[in-house]
Amino acid sequence: MKFPEPSLVVDHIHEPALEFAYGERSAHPKDGLFLYGPHGKGRKSHQIRVGVVGTTHGIAYFRSWARDIMRVVAVPPPGKGEKKDRLHLANFPGLEETFGIYFNPDEISTLSLELTDIERATRLANLNEAVDKVARLYIDRVRKHLKNEEQSVDVWVLVLPEIVYERCRPGSKRSGLSLEAGDFGRRKKARESLPLLAGIIDQSNENIFNDAPDFHRRIKAEFLTIAPTQLVRETTLAPHAFTNRAGYPLRRTQDAATLAWNLATGLYYKTQPKPPWRLSSVRPGVCYIGMVYKSLPNDPDGHACCAAQMFLNEGDGVVFRGANGPWKTGDREFHLKRDAAKSLLTLVLSTYTEMHGEPPKELFIHGQTYFNSEEWQAFCEAAPEGTNVVGVRIVTTVGETKLFRDGDYPVLRGTALLLDDNVAYLWTTGYVPQLDTYIGPETPNPLHITVMKSKNQRPSIRTVLEDIMGLTKINYNSCNFNDGLPVTVRFARMVGDVLTMGSAKGEERQPFKYYV
Repeated sequence: MKFPEPSLVVDHIHEPALEFAYGERSAHPKDGLFLYGPHGKGRKSHQIRVGVVGTTHGIAYFRSWARDIMRVVAVPPPGKGEKKDRLHLANFPGLEETFGIYFNPDEISTLSLELTDIERATRLANLNEAVDKVARLYIDRVRKHLKNEEQSVDVWVLVLPEIVYERCRPGSKRSGLSLEAGDFGRRKKARESLPLLAGIIDQSNENIFNDAPDFHRRIKAEFLTIAPTQLVRETTLAPHAFTNRAGYPLRRTQDAATLAWNLATGLYYKTQPKPPWRLSSVRPGVCYIGMVYKSLPNDPDGHACCAAQMFLNEGDGVVFRGANGPWKTGDREFHLKRDAAKSLLTLVLSTYTEMHGEPPKELFIHGQTYFNSEEWQAFCEAAPEGTNVVGVRIVTTVGETKLFRDGDYPVLRGTALLLDDNVAYLWTTGYVPQLDTYIGPETPNPLHITVMKSKNQRPSIRTVLEDIMGLTKINYNSCNFNDGLPVTVRFARMVGDVLTMGSAKGEERQPFKYYV
């Protein structure tokens, strides 16, 4: 008796390799940096210029942390029940030894703020006003410094007291606080209930209501015209300085070595012309685009901002600001009008051509919704004849599909369940043999991948999955083995959050490092 062939195929996508100095390769960023150094490594170490803004205690915490990372930072000894060889942890060799950059912690540009001023600003009754006032303390201090000092700064580190994190985010309850009236408390309510009074009520600084009340977004939006930033909490830099009555840290943080790896990677990425590593096996002439849509805050007409993130085999990215418009066509989907779609992709392609001397051979557009016929036709019209445009939908799943492996560990990272020639599930998280662990709280969930459309010939589903696996390894804001999402999708919300702020006055195209 002849049985029919199974319609579902389980495959495995091998772990992508990364390239470091001297063309050497490794699958793990920490191994590659430790053994070879960053792929753009120069012959001599390079001094970076760091500026720090915070309270006097916050600046002291950063200086102390900076002195620590100038030498080896060891992983903590294993706790009770932990393995002796924890392969997902690694000693940090030191900033200069790892990245070939350095700075003197005692000679950094420091701008101090009074904690009482920050605390008072967080108590303003109107949350938009409170966030704006706190952000202004940092922003105005930096702008004053730039006006008076000739020496430029490569990256600004903003050290945040815990009250900024607790009180300056959307939905912050601020329960138990004695809130104070500001300039936009009762006046705002009066104007809404009595429109005729609007002409005689002071409306200065009303633009703060065009911003979501979020300190992180506010800072990133404002600094688009200044320099890259790194935001870090005081409790992250000095967890043992903030303890409870039993002497334990108030919040759980990464171990010192992992924190050093992650923050040092961010400092390198935000101060150097090339990122610390790149994908080693990306096909030449390939460009990846992540589409970004985000509803504008407080817009009664439901308008949204559109943008595109472009990533190359070098790993670094560029963000392109598109037009604002009525892009939302349903509860969950955004679609561009023809002119806006064509204009945005034309900008991306012209930038790629400037960088490489010719347009890309393949242009993959990653989105989390379907492309309708109008915007897809515009994308194809914007691309030259020799460029194959491919639309790929990438959606996270929660519990709808599970694979179980016979053994003690979850499914391998890179496992793929191929449904047909254009649709597959891909497990970008799971057990990693090199680390001998699965870093996750539960049975891993896959991504649902669909190759929707192509201008010319469609690539194989396996090629698309290999590309997505590679794009999970170029998050330069940390030094992890991998992320669960490709970079084209992972940071889409963050980029959209910044671009929809009324205070976002960045360029039409801007390096990705300004947004993370």
